[in-house]
Amino acid sequence: MKLRDMLPLIDGQLLSKKVSLDTDVDYGAAADLMSDVLAFAKTNAVLLTGLTNSQVIRTAEMAGAAAVIFVRGKQPASDTLKLAEEKGIPLIVCKYTMFEACGKLYGAGLRGSDPLPTSGGNW
Repeated sequence: MKLRDMLPLIDGQLLSKKVSLDTDVDYGAAADLMSDVLAFAKTNAVLLTGLTNSQVIRTAEMAGAAAVIFVRGKQPASDTLKLAEEKGIPLIVCKYTMFEACGKLYGAGLRGSDPLPTSGGNW
């Protein structure tokens, strides 16, 4: 799925300049705990989070994220936006909760990056 296709699904507002909306995204990951992102997110995933600090951008870069979506209408600080632009990571804001935004993207075909249990899991 392309970033361009995600925007209308989540009523997303692109905050970044000079980024391509034609980027293909293979997975989605949602977390407010950045250590979970580093542990479970796959490269080329879109990261949905309610955190808006610069650590999110540093984590997204390390994880190879294709973009960051801030949920619940949260707006990043100017230093976060500046760092994302330096790193070339698109930032998007949507009004939905993390649960709702994930559901909309999943319903449109985007799959999660979390590993599924092979057997005997607590799922």
